[in-house]
Amino acid sequence: MSGPVLLTGAAGRIGTVLRGGLPERGWALRSLDVVPLTDTRPGEEQVVADVTDLAAMAEAAEGASAVVHLGGISGESTWAAVSHVNIDGTQCVLEAARQAGVPRVVLASSNHATGFTPRPAEGLLRETDGPPRPDTFYGVSKVAMEALGSLYADRYGLDVVCLRIGTAAPEPTTTRHLSTWLSPTDQVSLVDAALQAPAPGFAVVWGVSANTRGWWDLTAARALGYEPADDAEPYAAALVEVHGEPDPADPVHGRVGGEFTTAGFDVEHIGPPAPRADIAPGSGADR
Repeated sequence: MSGPVLLTGAAGRIGTVLRGGLPERGWALRSLDVVPLTDTRPGEEQVVADVTDLAAMAEAAEGASAVVHLGGISGESTWAAVSHVNIDGTQCVLEAARQAGVPRVVLASSNHATGFTPRPAEGLLRETDGPPRPDTFYGVSKVAMEALGSLYADRYGLDVVCLRIGTAAPEPTTTRHLSTWLSPTDQVSLVDAALQAPAPGFAVVWGVSANTRGWWDLTAARALGYEPADDAEPYAAALVEVHGEPDPADPVHGRVGGEFTTAGFDVEHIGPPAPRADIAPGSGADR
């Protein structure tokens, strides 16, 4: 690819990881967020823009070889905020890519698009096992993201890869993360594979590391060329000693969306909108 990769949500947690790792894989970056970047890297382009501003996004996409879309509200919030930023913003990004002739868009979806799906009694859970079962307004926005990606792939011929990201964090900090962790190294590898895969068309894949205790099937992600390097298991003994073995009867461990499926995420508990970045500082980083 000749042009830079347009990276939205570049100031957030995953965006920061990708800004460090993708150039090492040979990708030039045009990094976009609603706030200025404080640590622009050599050769990195910077754009300050809102993903819901179609004109600004179309201008940012000019000459790009691909778009990696992380920008948006990173957890549960009000319907007005989530629908505008995450759904309208995704449509703007896809439409901007179409108008600019960008051939590929990688979308940061989430396990919360299917959060109420129960953990399988045996075997691994594939992306196609059952319909979407969002656990929150945030989860609904990720279902819409995938649907919009499908539309733009089918109607306009874009290659669109949706990454159902698990727990993107430096290391696991709970026993749930022993199953859902996506390490920083593997964050870079997954996005790199999504950018390089020949003619993926429309694809939805799980985004987790090769966790010994994982229960999400990585076959589709591996088909893109993703080869995870990390496993949460080295952290298991210390976490189990503190928290005990995970109980599959507990919704946190028995459902895809974990704690997002519990009563604490009911609408009456929703506070102010979360920060505008791909992963809010201090969040659980569980997409």
